[in-house]
Amino acid sequence: MEFSSVNTIWVLLGAALVFFMQAGFSMCEAGFTRAKNTGNILMKNLMDFCIGTPCFWLVGFGIMFGAGTGLFGWFDPMIMKDYSSILPSGVPLWAYAIFQTVFCATSATIVSGAMAERTKFSAYCIYSASISLLIYPISGHWIWGGGWLSELGFHDFAGSTCVHMVGGVCALIGAKMLGPRIGKYGKDGKPRAILGHNLTFAALGVFILWFCWFGFNGASTVGMDTDELIVSAGLVFFNTNLCTAVACCTTLIFTWLRYGKPDVSMTYNAALAGLVGITAGCDAVSPLGAAVMGIVFGLVIVLAVEFFDKVAKIDDPVGAISVHGVCGALGTILTVLFATGVSTEKGVFYGGGFHFFGVQCLGVASVILYVAVVITIVFAILKHTIGLRVTPEEEITGLDVSEHGLLTAYAGFAMLPDTAAVETDAPVAVTGSVPAAEAIPVKRVPSFDTADGTSPKFTKVEIICKESKFEALKTAMLELGITDMTMSHVLGCGIQKGKPEYYRGVEVEPTLLPKIQLDIVVSKVPVRSVIETAKKVLYTGHIGDGKIFVYDVENVVKVRTSEEGYDALQDVE
Repeated sequence: MEFSSVNTIWVLLGAALVFFMQAGFSMCEAGFTRAKNTGNILMKNLMDFCIGTPCFWLVGFGIMFGAGTGLFGWFDPMIMKDYSSILPSGVPLWAYAIFQTVFCATSATIVSGAMAERTKFSAYCIYSASISLLIYPISGHWIWGGGWLSELGFHDFAGSTCVHMVGGVCALIGAKMLGPRIGKYGKDGKPRAILGHNLTFAALGVFILWFCWFGFNGASTVGMDTDELIVSAGLVFFNTNLCTAVACCTTLIFTWLRYGKPDVSMTYNAALAGLVGITAGCDAVSPLGAAVMGIVFGLVIVLAVEFFDKVAKIDDPVGAISVHGVCGALGTILTVLFATGVSTEKGVFYGGGFHFFGVQCLGVASVILYVAVVITIVFAILKHTIGLRVTPEEEITGLDVSEHGLLTAYAGFAMLPDTAAVETDAPVAVTGSVPAAEAIPVKRVPSFDTADGTSPKFTKVEIICKESKFEALKTAMLELGITDMTMSHVLGCGIQKGKPEYYRGVEVEPTLLPKIQLDIVVSKVPVRSVIETAKKVLYTGHIGDGKIFVYDVENVVKVRTSEEGYDALQDVE
């Protein structure tokens, strides 16, 4: 066999990009889940690739690409047999083997997000081996290895069904058998929003995946040595990007109309939905078809996430079932409508018949049935042997601690509200913790307001307000003659009925909202003046304006000088 440098480089470049998708999945899944499970998420994504690689080398590749029957390849440990009949033109065996290995690992890692925050790590590792050894290779043989679906004319260019829908079905079965996370559903059965801890991670993950998808889809031409392949690669790149962008725009508008505000996390999910959906037919449809498909994916992803969350009661923290399962199947079937006839039969909208439609539907249905049966058996065995789910105590503590002995994925960063305490004689901006050594001492005029004229009376006024009102409140207090203040960033909530906010289509309970707590101890300044001034500054008439608490203070002690009582409120320097 004569090898082609350009084809081999193209395939190896694609393999490297698809491998880097593991970083994208890691960031995306970690961002959409809670901080206490970050290490576990990262570990699962690493092990999907590390377990899947030797499994695919030992067993999976032979099953998928061996020239056996229409249902099964052959058993070929360590890839020793002749595969020349299935190798792309000019591409050596090992280049093609690594290219297919990274695709296998991608299918495996999809499940991680849907089963996040409650799955035993040992059980997950066994699942990862199972999909790489048997589940993915068999259905992959049907589609890409010369199996029965391939002979019928089933078209899945880069893996909407072969890779993504397989992972999506496994995610669906796994999440259903695990059950929802603790606290996900109330006693009334309504879902509660469990917000991800780092939207920046999630965004970075999506952009990494978008970038790598050009290798996932583009390099699936497995060659660039002819004019036809060059043109095809250009169309694949353009359609992949266009469909994804349109899906995002569609979801942005749809969620804006549906929830009153554009949903950030759902729009990022739409990017993945567009990428997954166009993967089957990116070589077969025109840019117009890709754009229309993007609109469909942008609408469907929102409805699918809501369906699994609210109707099916299946807890999927990252939306993997909707993105990979639903949009993977839908994209494979929509190819039938928009195929121009360049690389497949003509689609329905281009004068084609319904034979192609029947083949695509048969392929999707048969893969769903096969994967659902096998993965159910795998998860059932795990559930009744080593166990599939961690204990409630371990889940509440977080899998980082219970599964890996990792106290936190953010060592060195205090996950507590910051506090600030300052003494000033002029307006200053207070934005964070100020060490005591940086406090600014101020000379004050001795004064106090007491009942008998001899014993000072101290009153503490505690004001809880919105962060946006702090500067105005601080300035008003300074003008009132109060120069001793302690400001803290706090989190709190109250029972209130305001305009609902939504996260991934679920109403967010107004818990632990960021607030400012300003503590003031007064003696001469009338307490009523402090209260009325604060009310005037903070009032907007909307929910969340804040509260004011008033306490009697028995004594005041100044640590630096050991002075007590009224003298402790004054500087003696």
